[in-house]
Amino acid sequence: MRILVVEDDSLLATGLVNVLSHAGHAVEHSTSGRLANSLLEREAYDLVVLDIGLPDIDGFEVLRRLRARRSPASVLVLTARDAIDDRVRGLDLGADDYLTKPFSVTEFEARVRALLRRGAPPEARWSIGGLTVDRAAKRVRVNDKPVELTPREWALLELFLHRPGYVLSKGQIGESLFSFDEHLSANAIEVHVSRLRSKIEAAGVHIRTVRGFGYMWDGADE
Repeated sequence: MRILVVEDDSLLATGLVNVLSHAGHAVEHSTSGRLANSLLEREAYDLVVLDIGLPDIDGFEVLRRLRARRSPASVLVLTARDAIDDRVRGLDLGADDYLTKPFSVTEFEARVRALLRRGAPPEARWSIGGLTVDRAAKRVRVNDKPVELTPREWALLELFLHRPGYVLSKGQIGESLFSFDEHLSANAIEVHVSRLRSKIEAAGVHIRTVRGFGYMWDGADE
């Protein structure tokens, strides 16, 4: 699944991104409300983990704008505020769940799993050429044979499937995978892309290298 973490506390954000990425999700991070709003206008996410106390526009405003655009993304609000009025306000604005800091990693993971199960759309299962992707169960089949992907490869596959026809730079790919290795080199990115490509290419789908720019999901052979 594709998740946006909106949190200005760098230590907490790194921890959340690590937890979500190692669960096999494609995760992006925003440190401000304005950046989060810009990303949410352009991109589709399955879940938004949203802090309320942001340095510019607060999380309530980000949430209000998200729901005004009729986004189906699930929203888990994080806040240090424990007032009942704040909880009610977040839920009234369209939050799906509410978690007050400090919280345990176990509870966070459980709430994320519950929201992703609840909000899983019909397109959670994709068939492209000989490739079948069950996002909810995290299963891939190539020509009806199961294929095992690592968490990094899952994150890459999610990234490509969300942006078919778009060239993804190594920088963009590195941002998606940074929680596995904060110093991911260009060569390491090439290795991860190559391994994913080798596992799915028999299905007739292609990840094309665009020299000097990055990589692009080309879809499937007719």
